[in-house]
Amino acid sequence: MGLRDWWQQRRGGGDAAVTAIPAPPTEQDVLAALNRLNAQLTTAGAPAVVTTRVVRIARTINDTLPRIRNLGLGSQEGYSVVATATTYLPEAVGAYLRLPREWADTRPIDGYKTSLMVLVEQLELLAATTDKILDAANRADAQALIAHGMFLDAKFGHTSDGGPDLQLGSPT
Repeated sequence: MGLRDWWQQRRGGGDAAVTAIPAPPTEQDVLAALNRLNAQLTTAGAPAVVTTRVVRIARTINDTLPRIRNLGLGSQEGYSVVATATTYLPEAVGAYLRLPREWADTRPIDGYKTSLMVLVEQLELLAATTDKILDAANRADAQALIAHGMFLDAKFGHTSDGGPDLQLGSPT
């Protein structure tokens, strides 16, 4: 490709195919990825130690999805939640499930660790990370509540007994 071809392609001209940038995953895409992973675990008869950890991560992701908006669009945390559900988790579990079960669960591959042990460590890391992200999203709302309380305190003040100072008129 010459400079002229490149320039025409950048301006939208020429005969070079323009690739569209895919839209970011939606909440439905994330949930569908988690459902596919659950079906894969069920079909493969994955060990309970794997299934319980994946279910825990999926629940945390499910709880976090509606709160991602509080973290800010395009936040690192939001990206991490989506990537965990659509890429990190399925790739880790898929790599393990492709191995023969007996071999994966008994043969050391990383020092003394079996494939199962390696996967469990990865799942624990993903679980801890998704827990931290959910906590961050919840803290954002908690901070908003504190800020609102400070505003109300500044606006309306308090009496010495801690109750509101509401003097609405003289008692009759």
